[in-house]
Amino acid sequence: MQLNTLKPALGSIKGSKRIGRGQGSGKGGSSTKGHKGAKSRSGYKRKLGFEGGQMPLQRRLPIYGFKNPNRVAYKPISLTMLQQLAEKAQLTEINAAELVKHGLLTRQTKYKILGGGELTLKLHVSAHAISKSALSAIEHLGGQVTLLNNYA
Repeated sequence: MQLNTLKPALGSIKGSKRIGRGQGSGKGGSSTKGHKGAKSRSGYKRKLGFEGGQMPLQRRLPIYGFKNPNRVAYKPISLTMLQQLAEKAQLTEINAAELVKHGLLTRQTKYKILGGGELTLKLHVSAHAISKSALSAIEHLGGQVTLLNNYA
């Protein structure tokens, strides 16, 4: 056996269908495309969502809802989470760098302090936003709150 004598197994290779090559081929005339209509013509391309003239699905369904392009999404952080973090890491100041370091958020995430839970430690807290109840709870214990600018 040599390379020039190798052949594929019998019946494993099938010739391609040669359409539009005259009546004698059996695939001439309409070239297997049927009679008339857009699909039989050259240059036909199916339009996305086209349903043959029937009202397409995206137009049958009602327009619903609204997406505000200026919405700012904050990750919520409760007073309980601040208390646990401060106790675990012996912190008196909680800022974005500390929260990132302890895996509570990523560098780009904006966060809001919410008033859920109990706080017993005096803390200096930096945040992008804070609820009224959380602000009063922190200041009641003698802590401070610094709001970070949201435009950085």
